[in-house]
Amino acid sequence: MMIAPTLPAELKAALDGKLQGFSRTDAAQRSQKISTTYRAGGGSGTIKSEADALAYALARMPATYAAVAASLNALSEIAPSLAPETLLDVGAGPGTASWAAAEAFPSLQDFTLLDANATLSRLALELARDSSRLADCRYLPGDAGGNLTEVSQADLVIASYIIGELNEGDQRKLAEAMWAKARHALVVIEPGTPAGYARILALRQQLIAAGAYVAAPCPHEKPCPLTAADWCHFSQRLPRSQAHRQIKGAEVPFEDERFIYVALTRTPPAARPARVLAPPDAGKVEITAKLCTEDGVELTKVPRRDKAAYASARRWRWGDAVIAES
Repeated sequence: MMIAPTLPAELKAALDGKLQGFSRTDAAQRSQKISTTYRAGGGSGTIKSEADALAYALARMPATYAAVAASLNALSEIAPSLAPETLLDVGAGPGTASWAAAEAFPSLQDFTLLDANATLSRLALELARDSSRLADCRYLPGDAGGNLTEVSQADLVIASYIIGELNEGDQRKLAEAMWAKARHALVVIEPGTPAGYARILALRQQLIAAGAYVAAPCPHEKPCPLTAADWCHFSQRLPRSQAHRQIKGAEVPFEDERFIYVALTRTPPAARPARVLAPPDAGKVEITAKLCTEDGVELTKVPRRDKAAYASARRWRWGDAVIAES
């Protein structure tokens, strides 16, 4: 089941409830400061008060949710029999990835969230309180760098927008620890920047060497075929609410979140189609699409005269898994 990139109704209602009497101007200023720190790789360390946590949630939750939802959709598509019952959300913040996982996998019954930021964990628990799925989630204090030893294994482990907050040595340790905790699958999501891509590549290489299989986005375990200055990333469009627009100081009613992810599994996927690496170019004579295939990157051209293949290729979107016509 593919899930939408928009916040679920229960989460939206919980956030709206928190917004009552909250100054939008104040939230906008706080979220601007937090976003600047976030882009510089500073993480959630600047979030110290309830107002900071709420401003952060308003500014970042919709986009983070959209990226996680797209990544989990890609995993479900390649591993349709995956039905995790337990989840570990590493660096959970306000709980965004847990909400997305609850939507993506109705089989999930047990949610463990881990984060060192007590302010964000309080907000996460308050938002989860009225959820039909997350009300009994466990929130453990601890940083993503060193606290995983005490945590039980989970069928699915997710780390969204967290590894960039660590130095390279700690990133390697965290990757190893998360893989040890992942009974069936691990999904790691980072900003869709060259630096985010480099971090995902390093983790991918490290865990393939440890026995992991790549479910998505790559259709293989070989080294990434892209060459500098190209990098793999995807984009998810999401609508902006009025509050979201005010806080972002934005006019446009939508936002495009650029992200990169890797979904790793313990068992090899049955089949891995090609992946669309950029928006396809639909010309009058043919559709040209850049695809990552088992044999590397290919520029596939689908002529209009091949009606069936052309009709199929017209539906291709950036990030899709597709069967390329040979």
